[in-house]
Amino acid sequence: MSTHLTRRSFLGSAATAMVAAHSMTNRAHSAEVIPGFDQTRTDYDKTKAWKPFSDRKVRVGLVGYGLCKFSAQFEFQNHPNVEVVAVSDLFPDRCAALAAHVHCNKTYPSLEEMVKDDKIEAIFCATDAPSHARHCIEVLNHGKHVCTAVPAFRSDIEDAERLLACVRKNRGLVYAMFETSVFHDDLYAMEKLYAADVFGHIVYSEGEYCHPHSLGEPALGSYKDWRKNGAPMWYPTHATAYYVGVTHGSFVEVSCQGTALFDKSKRQPNRIGNIFNSEVGLFRTREGGISRIIICGSQGEYLEAGRLRGEYAGYSWHNGLAVGFVGDAEGQKRLKKALGDGVKTKKHALPPGVSAGGHGGSHGYLADDFIDSILRGRKPAVDVLDALNMTVPGYYAHLSATKGGENLKIPQYSL
Repeated sequence: MSTHLTRRSFLGSAATAMVAAHSMTNRAHSAEVIPGFDQTRTDYDKTKAWKPFSDRKVRVGLVGYGLCKFSAQFEFQNHPNVEVVAVSDLFPDRCAALAAHVHCNKTYPSLEEMVKDDKIEAIFCATDAPSHARHCIEVLNHGKHVCTAVPAFRSDIEDAERLLACVRKNRGLVYAMFETSVFHDDLYAMEKLYAADVFGHIVYSEGEYCHPHSLGEPALGSYKDWRKNGAPMWYPTHATAYYVGVTHGSFVEVSCQGTALFDKSKRQPNRIGNIFNSEVGLFRTREGGISRIIICGSQGEYLEAGRLRGEYAGYSWHNGLAVGFVGDAEGQKRLKKALGDGVKTKKHALPPGVSAGGHGGSHGYLADDFIDSILRGRKPAVDVLDALNMTVPGYYAHLSATKGGENLKIPQYSL
């Protein structure tokens, strides 16, 4: 059968093909960009340049170059107080790629081999989440400072006590968890204002980690499929940070509900028996307030966000205002006093050559904070207590969801 091809139909077909090709290119490009990594917009105090505290270089090892290529994302290789002396990944091709990316010649086939290197002072564990606690314990027990990707542990609640005991035993070493939310512009400001008693007690707070994933698309890859075989609340720290990272307090109890696919015939329990793709928990805080935490896999905007309401003031960038602070007369009075006393609500400048990076411009700040905490001998932004108080509540929240929302107590930790 012949087809009559007019100029108009040809141009229409060509335009359609071009649109389709452009759409395919966009989809391919978007598939390469993991949500969160593209969120690089951030603000900082531009009136003061970064000043070095020391000219010493901390000798750092980097471990893990999987899907997120995390160990190269936090700018250690560009920090003036860092010398990246070794890298490692279980897969030789990844290990070689990491070494090339950070310009390091020394490689190890595993973290277990790397920790034996006496030249290394500190290690960043960007390994699979179920190994975080075990790997950090290994590093600390070899006399090295350690920082880790989130969460502090995954699945085995006993890891929380093991990790805490190890940090207690190695008090001269820095343990830090790299929770990106603590260096979001809004949370950073909230923490400073809370410490200055601008808000008073926090009556209500929210934290949201919403990571939409289209049905039918393959899940994000992970070592031994750890991402597929857990529960939403086992990865809670981007959301729980919006209370714990602000107050450095804790949650004491939780009631949580989960949602699964509405078509029951399509519900497939994973390796741990979980069918929920979203979980919402209502937490009681140690100071007596309430916090709602959402870990959501349904459609909508990608979110690592939160807000709070206190006795005198609240803070939220999702209220349509250019400034997140809202307070009554007493709140405004307290804000004015805090600012007059020198409270800074903007982040400091980073060293030249160090990028703020993704997840709300937090990557470079987390590495800088870790190195600075080593050099100054101080507590990092997220120490072991904050790390556990951000992670452990998620374990009990999921347990509550499996019990139909039963109210469960959450363990409290101290050093």
